[in-house]
Amino acid sequence: MNPHALARWLQLTQPQPPTRSCTVQIPTAEFLNRPAVVSSSWQLGALLACTIGLVLLCTTPALAWGPTGHRVSGNLAEQHLSPAARDGIQQVIGSESLARASTWADEMRSNPSNFWQEVAGPWHYVTVPDGKLYADVGAPQQGDAVSALARFRNILLDPTSSVAQRQLALRFSIHIIADLHQPFHVGNGLDRGGNKIKVRFEGKTTNLHTVWDSKMIKLQEQSVEEWTNTLHARFTATQVKAWLNADPQVWIAESATLRKGLYPQQTSIGRGYTDQHDSVMRQRIFQSGVRIAAYLNDLYKEK
Repeated sequence: MNPHALARWLQLTQPQPPTRSCTVQIPTAEFLNRPAVVSSSWQLGALLACTIGLVLLCTTPALAWGPTGHRVSGNLAEQHLSPAARDGIQQVIGSESLARASTWADEMRSNPSNFWQEVAGPWHYVTVPDGKLYADVGAPQQGDAVSALARFRNILLDPTSSVAQRQLALRFSIHIIADLHQPFHVGNGLDRGGNKIKVRFEGKTTNLHTVWDSKMIKLQEQSVEEWTNTLHARFTATQVKAWLNADPQVWIAESATLRKGLYPQQTSIGRGYTDQHDSVMRQRIFQSGVRIAAYLNDLYKEK
């Protein structure tokens, strides 16, 4: 949808009821058209990253990490927030936890409005063709996860933004950060982030993207609290310090590198495949929580 059509649609369309008790409105054209301001640290990351992305050409229905993975990342993030970040978050979403906020952008994808079905779809992912950098290609007209995150950052730092705008920006930012740590949300431009790779997982037909989004996590049969505690105990303070990186370009480069080794040799996979890649899955979920904290700490340090 081009900007003029989007502006016209937003003038004519009434917002759908929110899924939260607080008021959540579909963003205005002015909100969506604000420039995405990218910090110098992000620009530096673009030069340092070795593999960054093109956006997928069509919307994917993927829900990275599923609700369990996202909530775990939210729980982990809260353990590493600065006092300034905690205060800034509280001013936007009150007592709502990051775990609760983390799944909102996926929950809203069931909303039938054009905004959630088409406009916001590309904001969940990017594509990294082999041998390309994100800086080489940039975001397409409809945007992608990187451009959306930059725009949301601008909204959160703007004192004139409404409460509803800041709530959407914060919740969606939390979600995007975790999305970019799921390797197949950084697609190669050939198979829609693994959605075209059909497999049988534990005897049931699915696709590789869905396997990584939720099926490997579900196979562990652990609650959000169990996952949180297990991952918190698994990684050291030294690792946390090394991973406290607020640059999306770095996260994307990591996912692109990891993705290459995750394609199965067979179409029928299950516990053996999960065991083989279990350490990657756990590290990426944990890193996503650490990076949410790093990003928000950096964001609210600017204010």
